[in-house]
Amino acid sequence: MMKNINNIITVIDYIENHLSEKMSLSSIAGAVGYSKYHLHRMFATCVGMSIHNYVQRRQLTEAAKLLVFSDKSILEISLIAGYESQQSFSTSFKQMYKKSPNEYRVTGDFYPLQLKFDLDNNFVKLDDDIYSKISFATREDIPLWLDLVALTVDGYPHLDKAQYLGVLEKCIDEKRALILKGYNTCSNSKINEDNKIDVSSDIAIAAMAINYDTGSIDFFSIHPLYRKFGIAKLFLDKVMNELLINTPISITTFRDGDKADTGYRETYKQLGFAEGELLVEFGYPTQKFIIDSSEGGFKYE
Repeated sequence: MMKNINNIITVIDYIENHLSEKMSLSSIAGAVGYSKYHLHRMFATCVGMSIHNYVQRRQLTEAAKLLVFSDKSILEISLIAGYESQQSFSTSFKQMYKKSPNEYRVTGDFYPLQLKFDLDNNFVKLDDDIYSKISFATREDIPLWLDLVALTVDGYPHLDKAQYLGVLEKCIDEKRALILKGYNTCSNSKINEDNKIDVSSDIAIAAMAINYDTGSIDFFSIHPLYRKFGIAKLFLDKVMNELLINTPISITTFRDGDKADTGYRETYKQLGFAEGELLVEFGYPTQKFIIDSSEGGFKYE
């Protein structure tokens, strides 16, 4: 696993250094010395999306930043983002941001589709009893939580980090924030004077914020490297059987067919959520998903 992660870090660094160019799986694979088929499988497994999606989302994020914080023309930004024409850029931009580049510029409200995927020191050993390690977060966990937000911002369109910090602090103080942490076991983990792993080397493997009044899950993210360990089911089990008992539980996510969805709808369906009403949140079209905890959660064995 560590070898694959180190390889992906190399690939991501290459992408970051060539965001203003037109990149493809073949060109990236050739530049870093892997076969494109091996690279595709390795990247998708570690990151949770294809290289094409990652590159597109990173380029559009940087383009959105230029639209808001620079005076460059849309044509110039199109070329900087690796597109051959303003039309192709505008089409891709609107699919992801739900606004044309000009509309987005006028609004002046920047938010990222995808931040740089930082996997350094992110491989940790999971305890055998994962369920018992899910606990209420404390304010000391905020840096770890925000690191996870940065890794999974693709699932939360229009998330404002400054505003979110205040919401998170309130959730923590009201015992509505759950977290699963892991100790970093990489060779370059920080070791303190007592020859123990430094707490600062922890990572947040998963985090969830709930609302006792509405029965909603307001935030739920799992580190991409750990999405295949059944952690989502364990979090939902804890909420359904211990915190929101006999309560319809809801979560909002992307609408069907949204090009910006990297797999969240399918994840919630697999967990047993059913499609609910269509919504618009912060100007973004979403859909509510609902599950009834009176039917029982996922039994942990």
